[in-house]
Amino acid sequence: MSKYKDLAMNTMILAIGTFGSKILAFFLTRLYTTHMPSEVLGNKELIEATASFLIPVFTFAISESVIRYGLDKDFNNKQVFSTAMTVQFFGMAIMILLSPMLSKIPFVQGYTILLVIYVIVSALRQTSSLFVRSIGYMKIYALDGILATLSLFLFNLLFISYMDLGLTGFMLSMIASDFCSVVFLSFTTKLWRKFSLKATDREITRIMLRFSIPMIPTSIMWIITGFSDRLFIKYLPGPRGEVGDSAAGIYTAASKLPNLVSMVSTVFFQAWNMSAITQYGSKGIGKFYQKVFSAYQSIMYMASAGIILFVDLLSKMLLNYNAHPEYSRAVEYTPVLVLSVLIMCFNMFLSSIYTAAQHTKNSFWTSFIVTILNLILNYFLVKEYGIHGAIATTFVSYIVCYIIRIIDARRYIYFRVNHMFTFVNISALLALAVIKIKEPAHYPVYIGLLFAFIMLINFRAVIIMANKILRRRRR
Repeated sequence: MSKYKDLAMNTMILAIGTFGSKILAFFLTRLYTTHMPSEVLGNKELIEATASFLIPVFTFAISESVIRYGLDKDFNNKQVFSTAMTVQFFGMAIMILLSPMLSKIPFVQGYTILLVIYVIVSALRQTSSLFVRSIGYMKIYALDGILATLSLFLFNLLFISYMDLGLTGFMLSMIASDFCSVVFLSFTTKLWRKFSLKATDREITRIMLRFSIPMIPTSIMWIITGFSDRLFIKYLPGPRGEVGDSAAGIYTAASKLPNLVSMVSTVFFQAWNMSAITQYGSKGIGKFYQKVFSAYQSIMYMASAGIILFVDLLSKMLLNYNAHPEYSRAVEYTPVLVLSVLIMCFNMFLSSIYTAAQHTKNSFWTSFIVTILNLILNYFLVKEYGIHGAIATTFVSYIVCYIIRIIDARRYIYFRVNHMFTFVNISALLALAVIKIKEPAHYPVYIGLLFAFIMLINFRAVIIMANKILRRRRR
């Protein structure tokens, strides 16, 4: 099977599972904005961010090694899984001992025990699902994505909609859903046969930790970059109505719609990350990256343009304005956030080079630069402009990360990039976003022309890649 066909097949399988699960997640946002006012929604996001922070710290980001070495034919997958789970159990024990410190965090108070359980079960699911994907159970992995989100949806209906447990209900739903996922993956793939303390190998532990430990600060810094905006908006002084608990919740609501861009990217990226690892060092790898990145960019540009074009309609579908009218403000912040998520997706693509080449320390220092920039800009811009300052900070930070990585990552795998094409698309999308927000005279005409322009210049790259895959199949 050619590398193009392999990538296409994996993307199709993952698309079935991912789109199904993401559509259900889309409706969950509607449920949250119906039953949670903006203040509670903001705290929910901070709890999720805290869990995302704790998982890589206390698991030593070992799941990053699972996908990398589980796909590597030179490693025994039983040893890889056993080593990863042993390291993870050790880290979870440390977290339990230190858990009283978590109660000192203001928005965690009252939820400490649930947060610890949430982190443990989520970490188990993350490692199990990535291992299942790495050993070739792609259909089970995709099915698990659908079932996990379906169970999450049902548990949310029970705990939040029916029992009205609010934030507690959300955490119970996450725990129950992840637990069901672990059980499903364990029984369908007989994961217990892949775990043995005797299979834990000291040398493999050293190799896996050497790979994953640099990913800990990287993961933490991306979390800081992604969620520091909410903390600054929540706690810093600034323009009235643009900072505070309610403003943080509105910003959170505004960030939900751009996740549709991330949804399109996730489908591709999961398959691409596997191809990047398995094809590393093969003949013509640079050309492969060039063609795939070009098509990937074009698809993402078109998806982003579509979301910005229909932002009003999609926001009304996603957010419940009737239950909490303050969410109607979110639409004015969404278009530029779409661009930020778009650039973040490009950064993820480039990070796959560091993963494949086992240069994760480069992922760390590029993330470090961006995190420091993000914190500095947030401090000054949020105080001055509130939510708009946080949005500008996110956009600038991700652009800087892209510029650094497009230069640095191609030292390991060189492939051509049309920088002018990137500049034109980003500029057109930014103009589309600003016009959509400001709505000047005759703005529908300008929006229509810009949308048509973006579609026109990007369609060709997608067709070229599709033809290449189809030609490979005919052979």
